[in-house]
Amino acid sequence: MFEKIAALLADHCDVDVDTITPETTFESLGIDSLETVELVMDLEEDLGVELELEEKLATVGEFVSFVESKMD
Repeated sequence: MFEKIAALLADHCDVDVDTITPETTFESLGIDSLETVELVMDLEEDLGVELELEEKLATVGEFVSFVESKMD
C-alpha cells in the first residue's frame, strides 16, 4: 500500500517517488488539507473503498496506516 500511495503522491507533487518515506510530511510535500481530500477521493476511486478522514494526518506513514485500517 505504501508504494501505491507514494507513487500517487509523487505524481501529484511532481517529485521523485524515492524521496517519499513513511516519515515524509504532507507539509514538506506542499500538500494542504484541500489537496489531501482530493488525494483521498482519488484513492477511493482506485481502491474501490470509502475512506472518511476523521482526523488530520501529518505523515505519509499515518496516511498509509489509515488506508490499510479501512481495507479490513
